[in-house]
Amino acid sequence: MSDGALREPTFLILTALAARPQHGYGILREVGKISGGRVQLRAGTLYTALDRMSTDGWVSVDREEVVDGRLRRYYRLTEQGAARLEAEVRRLRGHTRVAAQRLRARLQGGMA
Repeated sequence: MSDGALREPTFLILTALAARPQHGYGILREVGKISGGRVQLRAGTLYTALDRMSTDGWVSVDREEVVDGRLRRYYRLTEQGAARLEAEVRRLRGHTRVAAQRLRARLQGGMA
C-alpha cells in the first residue's frame, strides 16, 4: 500500500464510500457535499477512478440493480480501502498539526 498523498478526488470518493455502499450518482452528490460544492466530479472521471481503485483493491462492487431499465451498480469501500483512507487521514492530521503550531507561534510573535 502506497503511503504517498492521495489525489483529492480519490480521497473524496473513498470518504464518500466510508459510511455505506453507494451508486455512482450518490457518490457524485456526496463528493459535492463533502467538498462544500468545490469539487464536482464528472461521471467519466468518477468511473475511471472507481476502476482504478477497484484494481488497487480499495473499492469493490457491492451489488447491482436495474432501475428504470438501467443498471445501477453500488460500490463499497473494502478493508484495504478503509486502511488507505485512514493512512491518508493520519498524514493530513500531521500536516495540519504542524501548520496550526506554526500559526500559533506566528501570532505569539515567534515568527516574522
